[in-house]
Amino acid sequence: MLRLQQFDTDGAAPLLSDKELRQRWAAFHDSIHMASGNWFRRTLGRMLGENTRRYRLARFFGRPLLKVARSLTGREKDTTPQEVLAVTRAPKGSTFPLNYHPQPLAAFNLELRGDAHFDDVTVWAVDASTGWSADAITSLNDALNSMTTTWLALVEATATGFEREAAITVLLSHAAAHDDVVFADEAGPNPPTPILKSPNVGPHTLLSYNVVGRPALIRVTTLRAVGGFSSGAGRAFEHDAYLRLSEAHAEFHHVAAVLPAGRGDAGFSELVNDDTCRVVQRALERRGWVGEVDARTVPGVVRWSLRTPTPAPSIDIIIPTRDRLDLVRQCLDAIEAITTYPNYRLIILDNDSVDSATLEFFATTEHRVVPCPGPFNYAHIVNRGIQHSNADFVVTLNNDTIVITPDWLEQMVALASLPDVSIVGACLLDQDGRFEHESIVIAPYPQHLRSDSNYTNADQFVAATRDVSAVTGAVQMVRRELWMSLGGMDEQLKVVMNDVDICLRSQLDGHFVLYTPDVRLYHHVSSSRGTLDPLDDRNRFIRRWDIFGTFRDPYFPESLLLLGETIYYRHR
Repeated sequence: MLRLQQFDTDGAAPLLSDKELRQRWAAFHDSIHMASGNWFRRTLGRMLGENTRRYRLARFFGRPLLKVARSLTGREKDTTPQEVLAVTRAPKGSTFPLNYHPQPLAAFNLELRGDAHFDDVTVWAVDASTGWSADAITSLNDALNSMTTTWLALVEATATGFEREAAITVLLSHAAAHDDVVFADEAGPNPPTPILKSPNVGPHTLLSYNVVGRPALIRVTTLRAVGGFSSGAGRAFEHDAYLRLSEAHAEFHHVAAVLPAGRGDAGFSELVNDDTCRVVQRALERRGWVGEVDARTVPGVVRWSLRTPTPAPSIDIIIPTRDRLDLVRQCLDAIEAITTYPNYRLIILDNDSVDSATLEFFATTEHRVVPCPGPFNYAHIVNRGIQHSNADFVVTLNNDTIVITPDWLEQMVALASLPDVSIVGACLLDQDGRFEHESIVIAPYPQHLRSDSNYTNADQFVAATRDVSAVTGAVQMVRRELWMSLGGMDEQLKVVMNDVDICLRSQLDGHFVLYTPDVRLYHHVSSSRGTLDPLDDRNRFIRRWDIFGTFRDPYFPESLLLLGETIYYRHR
């Protein structure tokens, strides 16, 4: 299990020198250039560098010329990225990630570690048609109670003996003494789009779908301690067991390899929906959470929605702005027109507005206006606004957003009220209705996940309410007392990375950041403050979290790289 580490406070390692920092940036930009669509763009990218004067000049003069040339010649822009970290190009549109190709079994190291033994594993083949029945689960539990092995391996009945042996060999070779479940990626029903999994099993993600799956080794004694498998869980009997293991704080260990003997097609069909809804409902009840569960459009993924706490907690929505009355009015009007939550108020944070219409509006509005003078520092402005709040929860909201989900506050505060949750984020759409933000992933640098552009696989992961590393400050909900205990945003991160940074810091004590796809807002990106992106902010963030170094996103598949606007497979 990955645990976050803040390098500028714990003294575990010296901070990056300026030279090391430049080298990391250069290596990152070089990897992006190598992923460009043709040799000319790759070569030009290396020559110009990144964020240099010659790069900016070439971009300023070159983009209009290229646009005119393409319109005259009728040529379309080449958007097919070159493969990285692989030897053959995959056919366009046939795989996700683009450069993924299934690895033959012969490529795996099938030699066991000296301390690992096959006779320490009981293999149980699951028949997709009957292996989930009450009688079959009873038989499995009877066998579990008499097992003398350390591990139980559930495998698909149709898997060959060699496939089972290969999967178990790799899993055993990674198993440690403290592990309770060791699991791997799997091919799934469509081998060109494998089921890739994250290093950590987020407990809230696990409510949304079975993120563990197969192949997996389960420690027999730990499984017995939680009561074995439930005979009434149906096709979701493994998911139910993993939920109870998670509740018992079992240690999950992910192996970043696509192994055979995983779930068959039935494990990803609508056949599992009813059973999944039932086991997740039971999980909510065990935790004392009142809510409803229903199936989403992606098979095997459920929507779990919690009842809003009563009495309704107070919520302050703080909206920073400098002038741009058009955006402010649009934002406020949408909130007031559709919000169904009863106990909220709006606080406008004024960063030196000068327009007469804006000042007149501030002087006459019924909403509170907090002056935030001085040079633009988003972190300082937000901190000042929250210092003027006495609400139970606060929402940071960009002035260029438009709320489109009426019960957005009910849904977000229900999640933010959970004792193990720190910050909750939502789904943002751009002006054209395309997905603009579906959480922030750090692989290896923070970027918005977007299923309309970089994450083009409509799979279980992207459809789920899930644990994430970070969500954008354009809309974040947090318990005010927690925000204050964290010291608010780091005001030395004046413009960028302050929202990602506070999300990461909020998880150091075991809290979780959640993203929900069920709350949606329009976001007119950068229409208020432009595209400010100071390098000093980014470098401070990189040093703090050792970005491009040891940092790994705990909740994004560790076999994926996000370079530019394309996700690639990290071949090992």
